[in-house]
Amino acid sequence: MIGYLRGRLAAKRPPVLLVDVGGVGYELEAPMSTFYQLPEVGGTVELVTHLHVREDAQVLYGFANEAERQLFRNLLKVSGVGARIALGILSGISVENFVRCVQGDDVASLTRIPGVGRKTAERLIVEMRDRLKQIGTPLAQALPAGAGGARDEAFGALVALGYRPAEAEKLLKSVTADGLATEEIIRAALQAAAR
Repeated sequence: MIGYLRGRLAAKRPPVLLVDVGGVGYELEAPMSTFYQLPEVGGTVELVTHLHVREDAQVLYGFANEAERQLFRNLLKVSGVGARIALGILSGISVENFVRCVQGDDVASLTRIPGVGRKTAERLIVEMRDRLKQIGTPLAQALPAGAGGARDEAFGALVALGYRPAEAEKLLKSVTADGLATEEIIRAALQAAAR
């Protein structure tokens, strides 16, 4: 089992990336959340990995952090969710916001993720609710301490305005939200989008 890779980023073409580790090129598939954190081609990259073995293929998946990998592995245990859908979920929503959706029974936000229909979203909520309670760190660290919050409300507003969850998350990361009201965070994120 390959659990971790550190090497030179040789190529990146979403969802595939190539990492040169000591002269051996490892081809991995990764969610967009990981791609956003990658250095330029030629830079050093560190990824935690998951080797997914099927009858017809062996696919290596790479993740920026352990929380993403744990969520991916747990999504694979949900009936009807395969590696492609799990990768799509991680590409469409952050671990923290996925946890919020599950805890808040937010089917609407999950159905905005490409490839996730209403039945799949409902199944994810039912099957992942208990798993999230059983998972230790680091995924447990992604569990929100309190419900709501200005940043969470801003995320919901951006998604309601038509931004994909991954785009909304990226916009919010570009804004310093400390001490700002929801409206101010939204305004700053929309200004960042206009640039």
